[in-house]
Amino acid sequence: MFLTSSAKPIDNNLRDLVNEIEAQSPGLSVLAARQFRYTLRQTHVEVTIKEPRQFNVLEEFIIRAGIELDSPLTADELASILGLDPVFVRSTIATLQKLQTLEMTSAITVTPEGRLFYEKGTVPQPPYSEKIYAVVDPLGGKLTFESEPLNDTLVNLPDLAEIVTIDNTITDISSFSLEELQQSIQGSGLALHVPEEGKIVISCKVIAPTKKIWKTISLFVLFDALENKLNIQLRKGKQILKSESNWLEALEAEGKMSLQALYKLSDETISFERKATLNQKNAEIEARLEKIQQKALETARLASAEQKKINLSRTVVQLRDGQIPQAFSEVLNSAQHQILIYSPWVSQKVVDEQFLLLLQTLANRGVWILIGHGIAQRQQDEEKPIPAEVEEKLRGVKTPDGLPAIQVFWLGNSHVKEVIVDGKIYLCGSHNWLSYRGDDLPRGESVYKVTILHEVQEAYEFLANRFKNHAQKLWENAVQNRVTQLATDTLCMWGAIGMEGMALTAIQQNNWLELLPVWLNVVCHGLKSKKVSGDSGSFRTALSLLDQLPTEAAFIESLRQGWRKVIGAIATNNPQQALNLLGDEVWHEFVRLAITQPPVKTPEQFIAAHTPSQNMPKQSQKRKTIK
Repeated sequence: MFLTSSAKPIDNNLRDLVNEIEAQSPGLSVLAARQFRYTLRQTHVEVTIKEPRQFNVLEEFIIRAGIELDSPLTADELASILGLDPVFVRSTIATLQKLQTLEMTSAITVTPEGRLFYEKGTVPQPPYSEKIYAVVDPLGGKLTFESEPLNDTLVNLPDLAEIVTIDNTITDISSFSLEELQQSIQGSGLALHVPEEGKIVISCKVIAPTKKIWKTISLFVLFDALENKLNIQLRKGKQILKSESNWLEALEAEGKMSLQALYKLSDETISFERKATLNQKNAEIEARLEKIQQKALETARLASAEQKKINLSRTVVQLRDGQIPQAFSEVLNSAQHQILIYSPWVSQKVVDEQFLLLLQTLANRGVWILIGHGIAQRQQDEEKPIPAEVEEKLRGVKTPDGLPAIQVFWLGNSHVKEVIVDGKIYLCGSHNWLSYRGDDLPRGESVYKVTILHEVQEAYEFLANRFKNHAQKLWENAVQNRVTQLATDTLCMWGAIGMEGMALTAIQQNNWLELLPVWLNVVCHGLKSKKVSGDSGSFRTALSLLDQLPTEAAFIESLRQGWRKVIGAIATNNPQQALNLLGDEVWHEFVRLAITQPPVKTPEQFIAAHTPSQNMPKQSQKRKTIK
């Protein structure tokens, strides 16, 4: 039995969050939760910025003369050729020299910097200054910048620095190189350093002494029953500080931080809670299976009574030996958008060419497939790990847009054998779905086919939570190491469990807009199966990001193709929904980014070009065409 919440060292104002954590992740038990304070260091600084402007006609002629003519001209010679007043030409040249676009010589000579700006159709403007605030977070050793000062409020909590040693050495802004400052300013989203637009921070100076700012932070100790391990988490509100949490776990492992001193958590208490959590997890699974077994017996009794009619579409049916492979195939074939499978083992005996062809057929019609496997508590302890060639073949099943339609990964620590299709059909029992074909001699195996909605939903939430937790860890790894393939796999997993909105939010929060084409292909797969609705708010959010994208972005062609397919898929199901998305501002961005191209001039024509003719929306009002 668990310790009651009141018996655990949990601060009162964290109890709601603790309850939420445990409700969202049944395999997690919060052993302790406390709030602390720690200091940020805020410094008022002034940055100097150089940014370009479009050159005028005369400036363009002067720069072109300096670049293209073999013999450089003087100001008066160029004025004579152009038929202009020499004073006007000399004045413009003097301005370009001050802007370091031209050399300080009598002959018109373009500087290397001037050539770079000219290629973009611009010239630099005189530098200007902005006052902002540099904030050093000693916990993560991070430097960020804010446009406004942080609130300085009194925080009456224990000081985290009195419990663990926090490295406060990174306090002097002048110790950072200009390149480091530029990267931090760019990462802070202040739009002061935007190299792709030619906007560059060229200096940074301190204009006021550094000030301490107290902030609140929460420290949690959790037991993860799915991985059978203790975790330490630092959180700001609900946000998990991953790198800082890893740092604390390392300190605890090295004996430099004591949970006993921090929370009065003894080894005996931790061991007791560990056993209680594991027992409850196993009891929940067993209780669910026992309930299903009882439903199956009830169904059998009713079916044997000829005078009673039952609705077999909402019941539990027990299947034995030879019936199981056929039912498995039929259930998979019925999938419209999603298949979740947990099989302790996976072998080539089941995952053969015929089975892979079935999975590819499902993927072609918009079905996502998630496969979890493993029975040992640690992956390295698996006696029968999935063969590498089998995993490779499963990952080779692609969506029509080239995304991995199947995600297969080790979850471990479970002997359950489950299949859930579209959240409507649930298969569970003793049959090893992906390691035994069931075509040998009868082994006395039985499987329950469940279609009672709340029973299916209960099983779905448990298994989907495991997939969701794995996806979150995969994403954190992808972000930390900036690995695009890991990020792509995560987006596909989120798409498979209906979390497209969360996927888009994660892309925004981590400023990883290069992943937008992947996200578009993920939602396009959902539109194909009609699991994703064309009126989803995520589409408007994604469209609002277009004005942040430069036309020369490396991924721009993939983005163009993605939006064409998405708008076409939405219009195929509901033309008016597609038209509603293409308002004036969005259409302007479609034109700027060449998502739409001549001869298409209106949203109606764009939709018509990407959908069957019978699905064309009626033009209810005249729109302005953008040339």
